[in-house]
Amino acid sequence: MDAPVRRIYLDYAATSPVDADVASVVSAEAARAFGNASSVHSYGREAKAVLERSRETIARCIGAEPGEVFFTSGGTEADNHALIGTAFAARRKTGKSHLIVSSIEHHAVLHCADYLASLGFTVSVAPAGADGRVNPADVEALITPATCLISVMHVNNEIGTIQPVAEIGAAAHAHGVLFHTDAVQAVGKIPVDVRTLNADLLSITAHKIYGPKGIGAIVIRRGTDVDALMHGGSQERKQRAGTENVPLIAGFARAVERAVNSMDESRMRAGAMKQRLVRNVCDAIDGVILNGDQERTVPSILSLSLDGARYAIDGETLLINMDLRGIAVSSGSACTSGSVQPSHVLQAMGRESRDALLTLRFSFGTPTTMDDVDAAADAFIDIAARAARR
Repeated sequence: MDAPVRRIYLDYAATSPVDADVASVVSAEAARAFGNASSVHSYGREAKAVLERSRETIARCIGAEPGEVFFTSGGTEADNHALIGTAFAARRKTGKSHLIVSSIEHHAVLHCADYLASLGFTVSVAPAGADGRVNPADVEALITPATCLISVMHVNNEIGTIQPVAEIGAAAHAHGVLFHTDAVQAVGKIPVDVRTLNADLLSITAHKIYGPKGIGAIVIRRGTDVDALMHGGSQERKQRAGTENVPLIAGFARAVERAVNSMDESRMRAGAMKQRLVRNVCDAIDGVILNGDQERTVPSILSLSLDGARYAIDGETLLINMDLRGIAVSSGSACTSGSVQPSHVLQAMGRESRDALLTLRFSFGTPTTMDDVDAAADAFIDIAARAARR
């Protein structure tokens, strides 16, 4: 009987396992603070206290005021709230109806922008360079008197590039335009401070940093006009109706706090793993393309492609073969990993489709070991060597 395949998870940019400490917080609060935080009796007040303590913790970790943090079901809802809520409020109050997004945004932003375009809004798309970064000057050049919002992500989810969001936010403010950044892949990976980033709106989520799925937040800076998407009760100061999920929110707060407190150590570990994987692979095989400016990416994400002219394999087969070897990686965003279409991010960077289709994203987490990295590199090298054109 064959020995069982050793399973190695290297897809932490897609999601992460819930940390044991975080899970214990969720479990404890589910049993203890089960009341409705909107109720006036003691059970409700107890839940409300947990809710507000959690809000304060998250706000402190990202440089926001507690009253600027509004809980959502995750990053996608936060992105939708930022774009749709801001666009609707701006058109109603000022008549402005133009938005700017970058070409490498998560689909939660891009598809939301498409939806707004179908409702009569005008959307401009700022390009990304071959290094995967958006030039603030290119964004500023798209601003018109009708522009109400610019949205550029802090860290790209597919290739890990860190965008110059502070500069883009400053350019937006110089023209009286609001700025939103999707910081889902940034919190716990690099410092995040809404004021330093010049962000009027910012999206985060729990499940990328060892927190539970189904909970996230949008930061709406004080004085920013944003319409609510959910209507019903007056929860979240009338920005997001619906009974707050206090246990998940408490776990979210613990996850953010742990991620921020351990960030420096995590970055060093992930950086060493990334360097080792790159060295092992590039020393063993030719035709490897590293995606993005490696000096300006988060250490925890590595995107690499094979030169399609040199390897006779398709992207789906590459992924399946890695999985058969026990290595869980992705081709890019988890939301599109089931698609055989080339990455829109890599295409925006000017990559040829044949190369973009031969792309893997390795992302490292707290449980990852150097042995895991070596095993992943060995598997990739072997698969690529077998597929090399003779």
